[in-house]
Amino acid sequence: MNKIITRPWDTAEHLNTNDDIAAYLDAALEEAGDDPAFIAKALGTVARARGMTQLAKDTGMAREALYRALSPAGNPNFGTVLKVLKALGIQLHAAPATAG
Repeated sequence: MNKIITRPWDTAEHLNTNDDIAAYLDAALEEAGDDPAFIAKALGTVARARGMTQLAKDTGMAREALYRALSPAGNPNFGTVLKVLKALGIQLHAAPATAG
């Protein structure tokens, strides 16, 4: 019998385009409800996909501070979120909530 070799899924490996990233963040925002850690983790995944070192340069923040803020236990302030989104080339939009 042949062994099947698996490895853990890493979403960051599949975020290759701006459209991929925007769709991923849209889904994360919809799924998160009022859980800021969920959004921080999603932003951290996108940051890893793009490269944390480059993102640190683009935001003017220390790489370690970004890792901390964008970790599942992180709680980035809104200014950090806006800096990260701008550096990633992602715009934040508002839309009316749907009843549900």
